[in-house]
Amino acid sequence: MKKAVVIGAGLGGLSAAITLASEGWDVTVAEKNSHPGGKMMPVKLGSFHFDFGPNTITMPQVFEEVFHKAGKKMQDYLEMVKLQKHTVNYFPDGNVFFLSSDKATMKQQLRNLDPKGYRNYDRFISEITRLYGLSEKHFFPRMFKSVLDYTSPSLSYAFMRVRPLETMDHFFRKYFGNEQVIQAFNRYATYIGSSPYQSPATFAMIAYLELVQGVFYIKGGNTKIAEAFYELAKEMGVQFMMNTKVQELQISNKRINTVLLENGQELTADEVILNADLLKSFPELVAESERPHFTDKKRNGYSPSISAFVILAGIEGKIDKLAHHSVFFSKNYRKEFDELFKNQNYSEDPTIYISNSSFSDPSQADAGSNLFILVNAPPLNQDGRLQISPQDYKSLIYEKLEQAGVSLSGKIMEEQLFTPLDIQDRFGAYRGALYGISANKKWDAFMRPGNFPADIQNLSFAGGSTHPGGGSPMVTISGMNVAEEIAKRESKRR
Repeated sequence: MKKAVVIGAGLGGLSAAITLASEGWDVTVAEKNSHPGGKMMPVKLGSFHFDFGPNTITMPQVFEEVFHKAGKKMQDYLEMVKLQKHTVNYFPDGNVFFLSSDKATMKQQLRNLDPKGYRNYDRFISEITRLYGLSEKHFFPRMFKSVLDYTSPSLSYAFMRVRPLETMDHFFRKYFGNEQVIQAFNRYATYIGSSPYQSPATFAMIAYLELVQGVFYIKGGNTKIAEAFYELAKEMGVQFMMNTKVQELQISNKRINTVLLENGQELTADEVILNADLLKSFPELVAESERPHFTDKKRNGYSPSISAFVILAGIEGKIDKLAHHSVFFSKNYRKEFDELFKNQNYSEDPTIYISNSSFSDPSQADAGSNLFILVNAPPLNQDGRLQISPQDYKSLIYEKLEQAGVSLSGKIMEEQLFTPLDIQDRFGAYRGALYGISANKKWDAFMRPGNFPADIQNLSFAGGSTHPGGGSPMVTISGMNVAEEIAKRESKRR
């Protein structure tokens, strides 16, 4: 029986482990944290349950496919709930615009808010559906094993049809005229840790996921996805080594011969899958002399995605203004992104996102509301220092929420902060970036590091910093893709 070691029990590592186990492989997963799921981490503060991330679930068919590969039904493990009116957007002048997967509801709002958007909405939906269809067919399932994969005629043809040279902001302005409506759609760039004024219009397909397929929530918390994958993997015989950090990958003749753990234990395997932040973990685990195609200098040339400043606040009672997902926008969205990306500074007037899953699932906050409050943050400086005082920035966020009609004063029963430094240390994220590499540079947006490094024959990558990209569905796809390719490669050798 062939053996595989998976480093990291994020969604990519879990989906890879399940896929390989379904092909008859002996799989061991080493995870440095005590929980499966990576950034999909549950946090319990008193009687309040929080999903550290992600708070928005899309593409349920991807998660369903993992169970299908194991001969199981997702419905036996998870209960997914579709949120019809999923995100309420608040603006400084008091205007409100909410997002829904119901076309009639969207057009009814646009009739008054944005006559241009009302007239163009059907065409807009058709175009983002086309963009998604091309991505699903040509990009999501594709494996990048060598430079020749990037020169495929079919890929080149598809590439030129997904608006690679246009920005997301420019794309949305073709269909909508109201600045606030455009701002709400531009926020989709943050789902890939990037700026709408720089990242390609290709990623406008994210709007398709929310406005056509819909936004979902997992009853009991979104972290139930990782927990279900973990239980499924164990049922299939996958061995887990939790609280176990890998120290080094020892290479001989371009192959990993030993996975050395921090506790001194040594693992051997036919294949190793690295489901950790590639920009941080690959240079740490593999000597630079063994990876001439991925030097430290090359790593430093990538632009990390945005990070996050997060407040978990368990509050007494309910706040009428807060839906399951609520966004309070800044006065100048472009300036906010300039501060984040060009100046690498925290915004003085940040857009604030709040997930209040107790709105849909009261069991998550018996005593009131579980508020996951997130503000986009720049990645850490090269020297690894935070650019702000966490307590001062928390006060700024609370003050802005107070001005927006969300008063938390005297209501906070539990509280915990997470800064980019915490994200780096807890999840091994390069400079605290949430999504690995940003999509602000056209090359980085489409040509992320491939899943199979050129220098090591039995190593592969899964996760947000490799293909097809960041976000829970994408990293899950990356794990399945890599595992299927490994199994296919092995079957040809027999």
